[in-house]
Amino acid sequence: MDWDKLRIFHAVADAGSLTHAGDVLHLSQSAVSRQVRGLEESLGTTLFHRHARGLILTEQGEMLFEATKAMARKLDTTAARIKDSEEHVFGELKVTTTTGFGTLWLVPRLAKLYARYPDLKIDLLLEERVLDLPMREADIAIRMKEPSQADLIRRRLLNIRIRLFASKEYLDRVGTPRTMADLSPHRLICQNPATPQVSAGAVLAQTLLAQNMASTLLINSYFGVLQGVLNHVGIGILPDYLVTDFPHLVRVLPDIESAEVPVFLAFPEELRSSRRVAAFRDFVLEEIQSLRRNLGE
Repeated sequence: MDWDKLRIFHAVADAGSLTHAGDVLHLSQSAVSRQVRGLEESLGTTLFHRHARGLILTEQGEMLFEATKAMARKLDTTAARIKDSEEHVFGELKVTTTTGFGTLWLVPRLAKLYARYPDLKIDLLLEERVLDLPMREADIAIRMKEPSQADLIRRRLLNIRIRLFASKEYLDRVGTPRTMADLSPHRLICQNPATPQVSAGAVLAQTLLAQNMASTLLINSYFGVLQGVLNHVGIGILPDYLVTDFPHLVRVLPDIESAEVPVFLAFPEELRSSRRVAAFRDFVLEEIQSLRRNLGE
């Protein structure tokens, strides 16, 4: 089978248009069309339904597109391994983690990683959705639960808990609660329990919201909750890994906290020898060791 024709077919299937594929490949629309027709003739089948709005893959076209996607992923992985030098870490690394951990803990530390590897290019995907690492939606993930996908190398980094924090200024103004009953005159700042988040955090928020506090502020990210606490708006529900960067926060009701939340780092088995993955993994492990000392683990 002609590899060049397969490459052009893949670009057309991905773009859904001869014109857009031609732009990507720097070929004319007619040249792209001829190559696709030639592939269809060699296979003895139709790969696309053609209509005014673009191209739609036939059943046979879908089968071939799945094969070319797998080939493209394998080629990307191979190219990454080839580019990884024994002495120099460079190139692109796609990292995924939760919005809270990414914005509040990881991003503030990346300057140290870039100082060590200035040619590294990180594409950071912050979302609660678990991306498919074997399908190369990301190269490496930090998640708040053990990954269930097969063919992954995984390592537990630490356990965290969600707790109550406030600023000293807020507590001086409103008072420090000593029991759950003392929370009623306070304002609670937390993620809405319906917001995608670790279940332990949602359970704690639901428990505290049931206390009929005088006022609440619901925000769909821990970053927003933290800003509310730092600006003396109320008592916030926040992950304990913040104590390293915000040591002046005051913990409220020390007996009230979520269940343990495990934090895992994972990446595909096929990237075991990647220098970029190893560099990022080792950097995170170093920073986690410092965090664990601060948390008293």
